[in-house]
Amino acid sequence: MGLLLGVDTGGTYTDAVLIRDEEEVIASAKALTTRQDLAIGVGAAVRAVLAQSGVSPAEVSMASLSTTLATNALVEGQGGRVALVYIGFKERDLAAHGLGEALKGDPYLVCEGGHNHAGGEAQALDERALIAFLETHKDDVSGFAVASQFATRNPQHELRAAALVHEITGRPVSSSHQLSAKLNGPKRA
Repeated sequence: MGLLLGVDTGGTYTDAVLIRDEEEVIASAKALTTRQDLAIGVGAAVRAVLAQSGVSPAEVSMASLSTTLATNALVEGQGGRVALVYIGFKERDLAAHGLGEALKGDPYLVCEGGHNHAGGEAQALDERALIAFLETHKDDVSGFAVASQFATRNPQHELRAAALVHEITGRPVSSSHQLSAKLNGPKRA
């Protein structure tokens, strides 16, 4: 497998480690987590572990970023509000899969669209409903999450929804097909 770089951004420190062949730890290093700009702390930890090991960035075959900081924020109920755009699913899925509880009052839209198991369009994306939702909530949330039915087979509706989020709100957006290749849409959401 070669050299692996692992980085974990925690509440106080950002840790970096270099591992060879998934067995041997080559080097590890820490840097302060910089909450105002996480890239600063991540960059410092990566530079430190590379310097300590004498490894060139080109020698690293895979990098993995873990965010304990984000996990802790979720568990502690901190952070900004996020709106969910739920495409091609049913309203009842929100409760059945615990999404309503996870949202804790954050806004969501259940709209028509999505694909079938083979990747064919099941229904057209309801762009009018999506645009109205985005216009309504663009100043209420710090980001958007988009999950569409069978997006791992065809991400077209998630990509279109993400483009509209950027265009209308300028806010960050996460698309479920980029987070997991598994079929379970409610879990991806």
